[in-house]
Amino acid sequence: MPKGLILVNAYYHTPEIGYQPARMQEELAKRGVPADILPTDGFPARVAGGRLRAACSGYDFCVYLDKDRYILRALELAGMPVFNGYETVTVCDDKMLTALALAKAGVPQPDTLPGPLCYRSEAALGKDTYARMARLLGEPFVVKESFSSLGAGVHLIGGEEEFAALWEQIKLRPWLAQAYVAESRGRDVRVIVVGGRALGGMLRQSGGTDFRSNVAAGGSAAAFPLDDALRTLAERAAAAVGAAFCGVDVLFGKDGYLVCEVNSNAYYGAFERATGQNVAGAYADYILHSLCGRAAQ
Repeated sequence: MPKGLILVNAYYHTPEIGYQPARMQEELAKRGVPADILPTDGFPARVAGGRLRAACSGYDFCVYLDKDRYILRALELAGMPVFNGYETVTVCDDKMLTALALAKAGVPQPDTLPGPLCYRSEAALGKDTYARMARLLGEPFVVKESFSSLGAGVHLIGGEEEFAALWEQIKLRPWLAQAYVAESRGRDVRVIVVGGRALGGMLRQSGGTDFRSNVAAGGSAAAFPLDDALRTLAERAAAAVGAAFCGVDVLFGKDGYLVCEVNSNAYYGAFERATGQNVAGAYADYILHSLCGRAAQ
């Protein structure tokens, strides 16, 4: 019988974050598979003597509930089966790389501009930058920091002065801009996909004036039925980033659904409570099935 390692971030602790590893451990145990929950500061993989070495002997697979791609890559190169893998986590953690992966696969999404990188704190914003962006995306538009989550680092920009002030704050960090989907203001659907199959949908609503719908930012959650179009779109998005497990955030566009983001480490506590779906159980089943397939090769 295999034994699992569930890795979590060593420095970020909230009840919602703690829910996921506990649920994974519980569902694996129901299937006769023990799993330990350990923080990443135990250094589960390292370079020693010029070679990669896994310091987690006795484990047959790892459920990686973090975004630290360096530890993740070290584990993979040391031979550990990891769910999700390095490529998926790297793409999903970077919102611009996510947009590019979706575009390559032809998945509908809002029009997107990569924010030109700036390397000097004294640099000034180009005098025509805002005008070009407004012409390409319309007004208002959304600016996102590429590495952000839980609704942080996402801004609705309604004018040039507002953008210039924000740019001064984020210009040394990667960012992108997207067309604002007014029809979806304050609401979206989170679809959980496991092993290429959409499990269900959760409607998230801000309940106020906030254009963001994140539950972590104060939004509400309720079950949302999946029609064929929504199910297919979410499964295509998961395939585009190569995710074994993910949460696909979908907007209500004027002409149909649009993928907003794909989260490789989507929190699913609110989803399980709202929908009654056993996400952790489905993920555990997928992992164990995948391991059996690898062993047979």
